[in-house]
Amino acid sequence: MPASIKLHQLRAFVDVTRAGSIRAAARASNLSQPALTKSIQELEEVLGARLFIRRRQGVELTDVGDNFFQHASLILEELRVAQEDIQQRLGHAGGSVNIGVGGSIARTIMPQVITQFHRQFPKVKVRIVEGQLVSMIPELRQGELDFTINTYYQSHLDNELSYERLMEREYRVVVRKGHPLEHATSLAELQDCDWTMPTPKGSYYRLLHELFTDMGMAPAISVTCETFMACTSLVAQSDFVSILSLDVISDPILGNHLVALKIKEPLPKATFYLIQRKDTTLTPMGAHLARLFRMHCQGVKFPLEEQ
Repeated sequence: MPASIKLHQLRAFVDVTRAGSIRAAARASNLSQPALTKSIQELEEVLGARLFIRRRQGVELTDVGDNFFQHASLILEELRVAQEDIQQRLGHAGGSVNIGVGGSIARTIMPQVITQFHRQFPKVKVRIVEGQLVSMIPELRQGELDFTINTYYQSHLDNELSYERLMEREYRVVVRKGHPLEHATSLAELQDCDWTMPTPKGSYYRLLHELFTDMGMAPAISVTCETFMACTSLVAQSDFVSILSLDVISDPILGNHLVALKIKEPLPKATFYLIQRKDTTLTPMGAHLARLFRMHCQGVKFPLEEQ
């Protein structure tokens, strides 16, 4: 009968992969380097394959190791979720919830939802990753993110992720107050401006790019901002032009610096979804946080205190 894989071997392998070296993983996990090395050697013997290439500066996954990492990390995350699910169903409100949010969600909806959730479950740790869906795919696949609230563009990912439609939001062309073209009424007037937008990969901004191309008005994006804060800061403090959610423009802090232009060309609304792996089940705490996002997106107001 072939030897079976042990849990500590999987943990050692995943820890070393994420840390990039046995030494760094040993420091992070409070285990000795010899113990980690032994666990990985045992795992390689069980699998009959080499998982790492040892280099002077650390370790590098082999092709087999890279493929196995996807499975190993998902197994460990599923175990974590299963343990927390049992504890939460027994009334022990601990554990953690890991979510992703788009930049405009982080600025508008997320603070109220997380405040309400933390008020109800102060012992539950919440990790929030901000960005577009494309940047969160690896963590969703590996179970490191429970779900994300984001825009979505049809792709090959349709078969592995589920999409629950939550709401639509209007977007507008935006400049700083006092911009030379703050009274522009058409995209044609803005063609020669410096434009900045988030990466157009797989999101609402990809839809915009295709729309502008079809209209023959695709602006030259000279600066691509990977974070929402970088984009809004650049627009607020320069003559760059961008397109942002109307919710964001209406924000009392940002609203003092930005102007939404009255452009005659209509922009499509952005549809936001609750996105997760199809084969995953949220823990009670994860499901409750998802429910709070649904409520807020549907316009349900939270009470100041909830017992």
